[in-house]
Amino acid sequence: MKLLSIAIPCYNSQDYMERCIQSLLPGGEDVEILVVDDGSQDMTPEIADAYAKRYPHIVKAIHQENGGHGEAVNAGIAHANGLFFKVVDSDDWVDADAYEKILDTLREIAGSDQTLDLLISNFVYEKQGAKRKKVMKYTSALVTGQIFTWSDVRRMRKGQYLLMHSVIYRTKLLRDCGLHLPAHTFYVDNLYVYIPLPYVKTMYYLDVDFYRYYIGREDQSVNEEVMIGRIDQQIKVNKMMVDAYDLWKIPNKKQRKYMFNYLEIITVISTVLLIRSGTKENLEKKRELWRYIKQADLRLFHRLRNGIMGNTMNLPGRSGRKISVAAYKIAQKVVGFN
Repeated sequence: MKLLSIAIPCYNSQDYMERCIQSLLPGGEDVEILVVDDGSQDMTPEIADAYAKRYPHIVKAIHQENGGHGEAVNAGIAHANGLFFKVVDSDDWVDADAYEKILDTLREIAGSDQTLDLLISNFVYEKQGAKRKKVMKYTSALVTGQIFTWSDVRRMRKGQYLLMHSVIYRTKLLRDCGLHLPAHTFYVDNLYVYIPLPYVKTMYYLDVDFYRYYIGREDQSVNEEVMIGRIDQQIKVNKMMVDAYDLWKIPNKKQRKYMFNYLEIITVISTVLLIRSGTKENLEKKRELWRYIKQADLRLFHRLRNGIMGNTMNLPGRSGRKISVAAYKIAQKVVGFN
């Protein structure tokens, strides 16, 4: 068994996937790099096969019909032979020094009698043209350098959330929780982080700037215009998160609160994008989303609606919508719109 499996979902990624793969190769044979070619039409399949041939004990090329980011992650989980599992998108990369520290930490824990469900590290917004790089850190909220539980978690600030870039899950946990991401759907990375959380009992936070999250491509899924154009998929993911769990039944108070807050920020992102689009159709979709939440769980609806951000999102009239867009800055911190 490998120590760490890293899935790289690739779709027409020929222009940048090699930087990603090259950044992961220093992990050596403790690491399994799963390059998932999701029905690409460019040179992605050939590049994946070339690396698999050159590094047969490290790189595995997986080819499948196009199913979207979620199906590529599903394929990675299905093929993973590592004790732990990480997703690195093909236009992103990792920091070499932080990578070494993460692998050392995972080796140490794997060699002990402790079970680790989730390893957390920092990520850096590599925003094109930005002079200062924003780093998402968790030092104020999480215990550093040792295994801890939800009861040890301190208060997380608004905008301070665990994203796909910051998490490494135990592979068996991902399978045990039945995680299966929907095909042909963007923004499933939120489901990838959210669905396994109730199964997470033990965590470890390593204060290193590991993941480099590139923002700047015009066709990127976090481009604001692209997100508005794909708003139905954002809403779909939002509703799936609402339906996933009865959050009131999660016994640990801090875990429950964190999941409420996570669902809140995703609902804020959906709502603020619908408002910013300014069309009557999308304003009706905003109302429909909140009706959906109300019908699914009345207590959840009141919890989200009566929170500071929920109230801000639903102020009446044009002036109310202007105030609502102020919450956009919070959403920006999470998504990193370009």
